[in-house]
Amino acid sequence: MKAIHKFDINIFSLSNGKHEYTFEIDQAFFQLFEYSQVEKGNLKANIELDKSETLINVFFSINGTVELICDRSLEPFDYPIETENRIIFKYGQEAEEINEEMVIIPYGAQQLNVAQYLYELISVAIPMKKLHPDFEEEEFKDDEDLEVLVYTSEEPEEESSADKSLESNKEEEVDPRWKALQQIKNKK
Repeated sequence: MKAIHKFDINIFSLSNGKHEYTFEIDQAFFQLFEYSQVEKGNLKANIELDKSETLINVFFSINGTVELICDRSLEPFDYPIETENRIIFKYGQEAEEINEEMVIIPYGAQQLNVAQYLYELISVAIPMKKLHPDFEEEEFKDDEDLEVLVYTSEEPEEESSADKSLESNKEEEVDPRWKALQQIKNKK
């Protein structure tokens, strides 16, 4: 549990203004989090903290690589991470997360532990579909061959006479096998 304290920033004694911190993220970091989708990585997190009387702006810049397991081949591969984010910590009565960009911290808070925020920012930067670089080009080729079908539950709108004439031309071009099936359907 002491390893997580390496990511504490003592905000109580900080003067107002900008302060910079650097954290190294490795395998030991990811072991701090149960059920982590990443087990190994080599990242560097640069944090710029801008403190004022009422809030703290924290700018995160994370660069490096994480080791992922390919969904297709189950082979490990290094995936580059490069992300920049901002979180605003505002002073309030009790701790509360307003949204992903704003967090309330209690007045008189001594420390700000950024480990959880670093972990979440790294996790968001990882794609849902993890493909080894050997399969990426093949995947793009497969995607180009896909046709998209859209189904809607809306009723068709009133058709204009121009639309009806276009539809009648389309009906003339219909494959005769489909016409036979349509006639069978209409008999029921």
